[in-house]
Amino acid sequence: MTKRYRLELTSGAAKDVKKMRSGASEVAFALMRLEKDPNLGHALTGDLAGYRSLDFNLKGSGAYRAIYRADEVDRVILVYMVGPHENIYVRAKRRLQG
Repeated sequence: MTKRYRLELTSGAAKDVKKMRSGASEVAFALMRLEKDPNLGHALTGDLAGYRSLDFNLKGSGAYRAIYRADEVDRVILVYMVGPHENIYVRAKRRLQG
């Protein structure tokens, strides 16, 4: 049996999820899938190379993304940002640089 990964959120990502109120449980469910398979999301390129993006939908709200990085050695998935698809990569770049 393969050992699961541990899921962690940065303080910024935790605030992102908290803002979603009614959708927070759906977000948590989507993110917990990464504990079994950190490669569910697609690899990002350019300024966000080394990060991955998990796509998921919230009922009534549309497409969302979670920007994360998987540490294979420590088996930790660190989520940096969660939000609507629109402009998420631009916002993630700003957050990661700041």
